[in-house]
Amino acid sequence: MTHPQLNIYRHDRGARALVTLAGVIDPVTAPRLRAALEQCLRDGITLIDVDLTTVDRCDDDGLRVFLDVSEHAAEAQAFLLLHHPSPQTERLLMDTGSDGLLYPMRPGGARPQRA
Repeated sequence: MTHPQLNIYRHDRGARALVTLAGVIDPVTAPRLRAALEQCLRDGITLIDVDLTTVDRCDDDGLRVFLDVSEHAAEAQAFLLLHHPSPQTERLLMDTGSDGLLYPMRPGGARPQRA
């Protein structure tokens, strides 16, 4: 059986990090994602931008990682922002009410509307 893969790329610019993800976020890959995002906070990053453009799927385990790290970031006066989620991931965020915590403002300041 082949395990899902998640590639994690990090690019720092001062106290800001761009974390680009590619692959699947599920129970197998979520611990690696958690470790990478928590490392950003330990390194003193105050704004973590997570690019989800090439994430094929994100399940509840991925959502839990984003919520937990967002909470830890807030405790450290830092922020976690998700960018370019797939329609499936956006729906997961909206259906769970997590879009307000994690979803950055769209151009013009509008947030996505719940269905």
